[in-house]
Amino acid sequence: MSKGTIRNLLRRDKRADRVVPPTGFTAQLTLFVSGAMAFLAVFALALSLASGRLADRWASELAGAATLRINAPADQRAAQTEAALNVLQQTPGVASARALTTKEQADLLSPWFGPDLPLDALPIPQLIEIIEGESGLDAAGLRLRLSAEVPGAVLDDHTRWREPLVDAAMSLRRLGWVSILLIGGSTAAMITLAANASLAANAQIIEVLRQVGARDRFIAGAFVRRFTFRALFGAAVGTLLGMSGVLLLPEASDAGGFLTGLGFQGIGWVLPVLIPVLGAAVAFLATWSAAQRKLKELS
Repeated sequence: MSKGTIRNLLRRDKRADRVVPPTGFTAQLTLFVSGAMAFLAVFALALSLASGRLADRWASELAGAATLRINAPADQRAAQTEAALNVLQQTPGVASARALTTKEQADLLSPWFGPDLPLDALPIPQLIEIIEGESGLDAAGLRLRLSAEVPGAVLDDHTRWREPLVDAAMSLRRLGWVSILLIGGSTAAMITLAANASLAANAQIIEVLRQVGARDRFIAGAFVRRFTFRALFGAAVGTLLGMSGVLLLPEASDAGGFLTGLGFQGIGWVLPVLIPVLGAAVAFLATWSAAQRKLKELS
C-alpha cells in the first residue's frame, strides 16, 4: 500500500463518513479496547525499561567488585588480613582493597540479626572489599596465590549470584516486550471483530452504494477512517491515564530497590507518546484487511 493510498484513505470525506454510524456498540468497543490496551501497554513498557536499567546497573556495579572473606581463628585473623591485603596490593587488576570495619560488618548483618548483634562473641569472618581496575581481575590466579599464602582466604567475585540476577532482570525485560506484542495483537483482533460487525450491520447500505456507482475503495475508506480515529482517541486517553498512574509510583531509591523504579526516566518519557500512533496504525491495518475481506464476501 503506497503513501498516497494511505493518505487518501485517511483524508476526511463527509460523504463517505456517513456510511459508518458514529455511535453504536462497535464504536464503544473500539474506544474501550484501544484505551484499555494502551493503558496496559504503558505499564508493560515501564516494566521493560525498568528491568533493562536494573540489569545494566547490576552488571556494571557488581562486575567491578569482589569480596575476600578471611576464615581464621580470632588470634590469626589480623595477621591473615594483613597478609591478604599485601597480596591484593601486588595483584594486577586490583584498583583498591580495604578491610571492612567492625561497624560496617555489623551494618551488613543488622537487617537479618538486628542492630545489637554482638560481633565480639561470634566467629564472624573478616571481610575485605576489592575494587577491580579497568583491566579486570584474574580471579583464578588470585585464588591460587591466596591458597598458598593466606589459607583462610575465600575469594567471591560475585559471579555465582550476579549472573542469575542479571538473567532474571533481562527475562523481565523480554517479558515486557512480549506483553506489548500480545497487547498489539489483541487490539488488532478486537478491532477486526468490531469492523466485521460494523460491515455486516451495514451490508444493505453497502449494496445500495455499489448500485449507485460507489467503488469499494470509497466504502472501505469510510470504515478505515472511522475505526482508525476511534482507536487513536481511545489509545490517547488510555496512554494519558497510564502515564498518570506511572507518575504516582514511588521513585527509584537504593533502599526500595526494583519495586520503586518502575517509572520512566529521561528520554523514556517520549516512548509512551508513540503508543496512540501505533494503536492507530494497528487499527488502520486491521480495518483495511477486514474491509477488503468483507467486501469480497458481500460481492
